[in-house]
Amino acid sequence: MVEELVAAGLTLGSVGVVYVMAAARVVKQYERGVVLRLGRLQQSVRGPGFTMVVPFVDRLRKVNMQIVTMPVPAQDGITRDNVTVRVDAVIYFKVVDAAEAVMQVEDYRFAVSQMAQTSLRSIIGKSDLDDLLSNREKLNQGLELMIDSPAIGWGVQIDRVEIKDVSLPETMKRSMARQAEADRERRARVINADAELQASKKLAEAAHEMSEEPAALQLRLLQTVVAVAAEKNSTLVLPFPVELLRFLERAQPALPQQQQPPPAPPAKLPESGAQGAEAGEPGPSEGSRTGQD
Repeated sequence: MVEELVAAGLTLGSVGVVYVMAAARVVKQYERGVVLRLGRLQQSVRGPGFTMVVPFVDRLRKVNMQIVTMPVPAQDGITRDNVTVRVDAVIYFKVVDAAEAVMQVEDYRFAVSQMAQTSLRSIIGKSDLDDLLSNREKLNQGLELMIDSPAIGWGVQIDRVEIKDVSLPETMKRSMARQAEADRERRARVINADAELQASKKLAEAAHEMSEEPAALQLRLLQTVVAVAAEKNSTLVLPFPVELLRFLERAQPALPQQQQPPPAPPAKLPESGAQGAEAGEPGPSEGSRTGQD
């Protein structure tokens, strides 16, 4: 009799151990447990820690409550200004109601992924290329609202949506590069013209000041000579200032007038005439006088 009782006790103990092992569940800190008893949802959601379910009657589904980072596959689309682009994004979301995430949608991860892709294509079609490239914060907010609206009914909350990259065709990249280069060249010319205008105004003011004092111009000339001579790699032609010449002219005393030069000596007779006179031969004038006598 005692042996039968001991055997029965051991049997019941073994059954109890098996039952506890089959019914025991452990829910982690970042998880919540949703219990379905014979297919019906139990109102109480099991929190983290050790919990028990009825074997073969209850079914426990664990839902992760952490923030999920899900990449959105790149989507091809045409912007509002008829430019073909390829855009990819990333979405951050988390489950806020474990029971709704289990009951309202078959696979909430797949549903959020498909909704994100559809919303991304819609955003591409409604936006211009400049908005995709420079105004992403506004597009991210619009994309978050489009995804969050249906996700609220699934017990899912969208935390953040970010557009990662915008791929453009090579022809569009070259066109944008030329546009940027032309814009920079335009700004450089405007800045250069503005600098020339300011410099001309300052030079005009300097010329006005120098015109009142001529010595200032000479000082400026000497400063320029000093600046050029410091390089020692060029030939400097220094103009002689007219003011200095005038100063020397005023400082020089008046020179005495020179005396008249002596009269020039009489011209000599030709050699032939001189020889005839020495030999006693009458000249042409004497012969004419003899004939007349």
